Amino acid sequence: MSEKYSKYLGIDYGEKRVGIAVSDENKKYSFSRDFIENDAKFYNQLLKIIKEEKISKIILGYPLNMSSEKTNQTRKVEDFRSKLENFLKKNSEEAEIIFFDERFTSRIAESHLKHSCLKKSTRQNKGLIDSASAQIILQDYIDKTNNSTINN
Repeated sequence: MSEKYSKYLGIDYGEKRVGIAVSDENKKYSFSRDFIENDAKFYNQLLKIIKEEKISKIILGYPLNMSSEKTNQTRKVEDFRSKLENFLKKNSEEAEIIFFDERFTSRIAESHLKHSCLKKSTRQNKGLIDSASAQIILQDYIDKTNNSTINN
């Protein structure tokens, strides 16, 4: 797949829900999408997004604690990455998977939603927070990547 016409996928992995975000083709902006329930249909739903959006790179939120040490959730995300790589291979789909530090993204997402004009009941929707977190992870990756290519 041509990198030029592909997009990036941001993932905020959770055991119940998975937040999803997709970049534009120019890889300058990220847009949150509906979260996906982490159930029996999850991998097939994710594969559908990867194919439809022509995803070339998956940015996976990597949870570390404040001392940059791994946590129980870090190990779950690492396990998810392995399963996703195997699933993509089995389905003849290629996408580079990159871990990206996700510290504070849930808090930032909650803060953004709190200051939005959405109703309180909508703002407290955990799936909305997960997708907003995925959008922040992806945008942060895009910004850091674009800044590093400009400065080099």
